[in-house]
Formats: sequence, structure tokens, C-alpha cells
Amino acid sequence: MIKEASVNQRTEPHPVQLGQSYWVKFQSLIALFILCVAISLVSDKFLTVANGWNVLRQISVNICLSVGMTLVVLTAGIDLSVGSVLALCGAITAGLLKNGIEWPAQNIYIGFTILGAVLIGLLVGAALGGFNGWIITKFNVPPFVATLSMLTIARGLTMLWTKGFPISGLGDTFLYLGTGWFLGIPVPVWVSLIVVVFAVLMTSKTRLGRYIYAIGGNENASRLSGIKVNYVKILVYTIAGGLAALGGLLVTSRLDSAQPNAGISYELDSIAAVVIGGTSLSGGRGSILGTVQGAVIIGVLNNGLVLLDVSPFWQQVVKGIVILLAVIIDKSNSKND
Repeated sequence: MIKEASVNQRTEPHPVQLGQSYWVKFQSLIALFILCVAISLVSDKFLTVANGWNVLRQISVNICLSVGMTLVVLTAGIDLSVGSVLALCGAITAGLLKNGIEWPAQNIYIGFTILGAVLIGLLVGAALGGFNGWIITKFNVPPFVATLSMLTIARGLTMLWTKGFPISGLGDTFLYLGTGWFLGIPVPVWVSLIVVVFAVLMTSKTRLGRYIYAIGGNENASRLSGIKVNYVKILVYTIAGGLAALGGLLVTSRLDSAQPNAGISYELDSIAAVVIGGTSLSGGRGSILGTVQGAVIIGVLNNGLVLLDVSPFWQQVVKGIVILLAVIIDKSNSKND
């Protein structure tokens, strides 16, 4: 009887622990509510329909990046190259759409439809992400180092492809992807919604989703249980690269221009959204919907700082502090688990 009592004492959750888990579950929503109230009190432009759609359109790109980043972080990895991959894929799509491919010596010209250019842009992003995963798994390179290298490589390739100049005038049809409306909702919002639904179903209803969480929780145990860890990691980085390319298409379409310096620091916003949304940087714990909440918080914060006419330099300081606080909270939650 004594042993049974001691077991019950260990297994029954303490009321304080229940309160802590309840707080952790809703901390992102509480932070978002407080942020919205604070900004609305100091800016009468914040709580308007036009500004609301503007915020949603802006965060659509970060949601695409952050969903891919979430999958990577759940495996205890990181991808610092998403911003550069975004820029390169947007530039490639714009270049193929505007100029096609020419070989003057052979008198050959290949033109591309919008669908063809978009598919190639997405394939390039997926290929670069897959290459990241292959380098990480094949040569046991830390994800931080491998993706940091890809950040530099993709940025350099973007400059070579564009020759340092923007590629503009891509046509109204392509422009619709980033600026159009469908059923009263901006097209980029629809795109990000589809991405989120797909990712939620994948992580919660499929074997791949269970493998992703298992690898992040304990990679060695996952390998011993028969999971093809390397294959799953390569697939996850491939998805992240493809979603970065999708974000690049949205940015390029919205601006009607592929900018050589597009996507700079976008990886920081995506990592911030992931961490603020409750995904552990140690892997194995987190959710797509939590990341969406984090992306909304980052979007609202960016929008509020712009409305308040805060210097861009101070905006970077504020976002850095937010990321730091989110990591500290994540570590505190991990100790309490």
C-alpha cells in the first residue's frame, strides 16, 4: 500500500504544474492580445480593415517560411538559408518569365509560361533544401553550418543571375498571385492557409509527421526502431526549401519585381515565429498552429512599429529582444516538463 501511494504521488500532476501547462498552452494568444491592445491604444490606424488585410498579406510569406522552419526545428535542426533561397527562386522565376533562356551562338531561345516558370522556381527551392539535407546527413555537418553555407551560396547565385539589378515588369497575370483577391480574401492569404492545412494534416495524421516528432525527441532511438532518419531529414529540408521558394514567388509577385537583396533577415523572422509559437529548439515539441500564432505576433509587431514610425534600426533591436525572450521562455518550459 505504501508503494502504491508513492506511485500515485509521483504520477498525479500537481495543481501548480497544471496551471503552468495551461499558461504555456495559451501564452502566444495572450501575448498577441496584449500586443494588439497596446498598439491600438497608441495608433488609431491599427484597428482598421485595410490595415488588417495588409498585416495578413505581409505575414503570408513568413507563414510559408515558418511552416517549413517548424518541420526542420522539430527534427532538432535549423535552416538559415530560407531568406536567400527565397530571393534566388523569386529571381529565377522572374528571369525565366521575363527573358526566357537564350543561347545566341546556337540561335536558340526558350520561352516560359507562368506555370512553367513557377514550377521551376519551386523545384529549384526544393532541390536546394534537399541538398541541405543531403549535406547534413551524408557528411554529418551541423545544420547551422550547412545552411549558413547555403545562405551565402544562394545569395551569390542571386546576384549572378540578376547581375545586381531587379527584374521587373512581370505582367498582370503573375502579379495576381501576390496582389489579387479571391472570394474577398487576398490570394497570398489563401496560399498560406493551404500550406498550413497541409502541414497540420501531415504532422498530425501521417506516419511522416510521427517520424518527425520521434527524430526530434530521440534520434538514436528512432534509428534503432527502424525509422529512416536520413531520408526523413532530407525530405523535411526539401519541403522547407520548396516553401521558401513559394514565399519568394509571393514576394516577387507582390512587388512586381525580383530584387537581388530580397529576403534578407527573413530567416530571423521565421525562427522567431517558430520559437514564439512554442516549438522547442531542441526538437520533438511544437505545432504548426503555434507557429502560425508566432508569425501573426511578429507581423503585428512589425506593423505596429511601422505605424508608430519607429526607426528601422530600433525595429531590429526590438525583434532581437523578442526572440531572446522567446528562447528564455522555451528553456524555462523545457525545465518544467
